[in-house]
Amino acid sequence: MKLSNILYLLSSLWLLLSGFFLLPLVFSIYERDGLHFLYLLQMIGMALLSLLIRFLTKRPVDFQIREAFLTVTLCWVTFSFLGAIPFMISGYIPNLTDAFFETMSGFTTTGATILRDIEALPKSLLLWRNMTQWLGGMGVIALAVAILPFLGVGGVQLFKAEVPGPVKDKLSPRISETAKILWGVYFIFTIAEILLLKIGGLSLFDSICVTFGTLATGGYTPTNNSIAAYPSPYIHYVIIIFMFIAGGNFSLHYWALKGKVRFYVSNPEFLFFLGVILGTTGLVLLARLVKGDMFSEELIRNSLFQIVSIVTTTGFITEDYEKWPFVAQILLLALMMFGGCASSTGGGIKQVRVMVVFKFIHSELKKLFHPHGIFPIRVGERTVNEPLVLNIMGFVATYILVFFLSVLVMSALGLDIDTAVGAVVATLGNVGPGIGGVGPIDNYSHLSALGKWVLSFLMLVGRLELFTVLVIFTRTFWR
Repeated sequence: MKLSNILYLLSSLWLLLSGFFLLPLVFSIYERDGLHFLYLLQMIGMALLSLLIRFLTKRPVDFQIREAFLTVTLCWVTFSFLGAIPFMISGYIPNLTDAFFETMSGFTTTGATILRDIEALPKSLLLWRNMTQWLGGMGVIALAVAILPFLGVGGVQLFKAEVPGPVKDKLSPRISETAKILWGVYFIFTIAEILLLKIGGLSLFDSICVTFGTLATGGYTPTNNSIAAYPSPYIHYVIIIFMFIAGGNFSLHYWALKGKVRFYVSNPEFLFFLGVILGTTGLVLLARLVKGDMFSEELIRNSLFQIVSIVTTTGFITEDYEKWPFVAQILLLALMMFGGCASSTGGGIKQVRVMVVFKFIHSELKKLFHPHGIFPIRVGERTVNEPLVLNIMGFVATYILVFFLSVLVMSALGLDIDTAVGAVVATLGNVGPGIGGVGPIDNYSHLSALGKWVLSFLMLVGRLELFTVLVIFTRTFWR
């Protein structure tokens, strides 16, 4: 493993990130909030550091998969440290632990926050906060591969290590072209939602921030009350649609934009995803009606909004779901683990993995009656080969193990069981709001410093899908 290879690629990624401080810089000048000099210094400092490292190192020729895993992990960690600087220097989040937590939550599109008064921050800082989510949504590595062709073979390895889901869809023989296509689709939907929200009465600033949080399935908003601050049914339905889009497979969206909408109905994961949303919404509505809630359009809208928000791991809130019947809250916890589709911006286990687990269980049950039978696991017309099935089962088992161990750690740090479970499932699944003391009307500010670092690690592990990060802590990795 060559340190020079890792430093070269990291410096290239830092150089890319420095350019994105231009937008909050311009907005700061427009708003006259006094932070423009901070953004300018950050841009110049990062650019000079990156160029110096690139000058002292050589472009990688032979880039190993181990270097890719380490580079991707260090990229997300260093981005979170660098992205935290404006919060700290400005004094709005002066504590390193809190600033890192907030920024890691942004880049990993988790949406968990330590801020008690979000609206107290200057708009340029709120814009940067939401930009971290938008950049992390489709993936900073994917963006780098799309616009920095000199990454070469190193970029290919990085892309494979970052893209979520068990199957990396290639829309082009060249990885760089695939990355460009995915980011292009992402950008088109971003512009579309901004325009629709603006038509619905939101300011341009709020439209941009909410869109960044929606398409990234991140959940940050510039308001203290999340989406509940915008009572318009039109706004809610627009956000529901785009959360659903963000939780779907962006490869399917690409083909749909090219006129091949039929790919949606022929994709088993997408149909399963839709079925989970509709089925869960029906069960939640039934539970709420039995409890005594009055049937209304608002009841349907808020229930559907929260279901889509949670299963896509967006984390937007329109009402306090902890007031729902207990069975409805259990369903939401399950959805936090399920997550969105492969190649979406959502977190969680991913719908296709959940499908394979269910089919694997069904296959094993049939073997009890037919021990010598062969029952291949199929997802649609495609047979899932045994190595991939084992990989998925290993992933799910590891996910559950990390979940239980993390709950144990958070409980040992003094949290009650509801809050411990809620905090772990919400950060590991990149959801944001959980249950208990970190529920939809609470935040993470009251947790201990060590607890915030543990949860920050879970955000990273959840966003990079466990193995990319955990493999670094094995002895085999360093041999």
